[in-house]
Amino acid sequence: MKNLLTENSKAVILLALAAFGWGTNTIASKLAVGEVSPMMLIFIRWAIVAILLSLIYFRQMVQCWPIIKERLGWVMLMGGLGLSMFNALFYLSAHYTTALNLGIIQSTMPAMILLGSFIFWATKVSRLQLLGLSFAFVGAVLIVTKGNFFELITLSFNTGDLLMFTACIFYAGYAVGLRGRPEIDGLVMMAYFSVAAFIMTIPLVLIEISFFEVQYPTNEGLKIIFYIAFVPSFLSQVFFMKGVDTIGPNSAGLYANLVPVISTFFAVALLGEVFEIYHLISLSFVFFGIYIFDIKARSTG
Repeated sequence: MKNLLTENSKAVILLALAAFGWGTNTIASKLAVGEVSPMMLIFIRWAIVAILLSLIYFRQMVQCWPIIKERLGWVMLMGGLGLSMFNALFYLSAHYTTALNLGIIQSTMPAMILLGSFIFWATKVSRLQLLGLSFAFVGAVLIVTKGNFFELITLSFNTGDLLMFTACIFYAGYAVGLRGRPEIDGLVMMAYFSVAAFIMTIPLVLIEISFFEVQYPTNEGLKIIFYIAFVPSFLSQVFFMKGVDTIGPNSAGLYANLVPVISTFFAVALLGEVFEIYHLISLSFVFFGIYIFDIKARSTG
């Protein structure tokens, strides 16, 4: 029991650090607007991560190749879609919505992860868990509609909010898929994911160059890219993966709800964004949902 508690405590710390990286990523995404275009950002970002991890873990990657070769399609789906497409939509949405909204909308991911786990892994879902996730989801809807539920009828949504919501679907798929990863070291697995993510960014950046307005990074843009590459892209992903290994995707996904708190603090403190009353109501719903899901569900389980 003592060892279990120790491992769970480590998982909590790692998942909290992962959430910090993702929370500050929302700020970086806003700071990147005007400094580098979205697809160019993720192209350089994943190039840095892929090269770094491949250099560090090259021998282990070669040793694990026979295992990876059997799961190559899965690796491409996880890295190419789960990570790269999430990033593409995330940084694109930053051009149309606020950092506050980017952070809070990510609170929908636990519900998506639980639904995915139920569909693909037949994970049991309690009524309390469903109730908790419902509160969190209502909080996210409050953000998307800016506190005006009439927009659900008129379908008058902010483009950036909808892009962010779609991005969360891709990352939820990634989180659910982690449960089926092969028995190899997490960092080596991350190295393969980063290569897959980088490969996916190649057509995305080519499309941006060919059909849209591409912006190569300024000096400030390069600083932002390096931060994104090392903190949200590398450290947060590794911490999250290790957390999933210890406490499972459903409980680990719940810590994504720390992201809105972190992003809200920095959005107000650093970007000067206005904290509206519907943000407060939304966060209240989200964290009450966390309380029901995590504390109440465990006390009855």
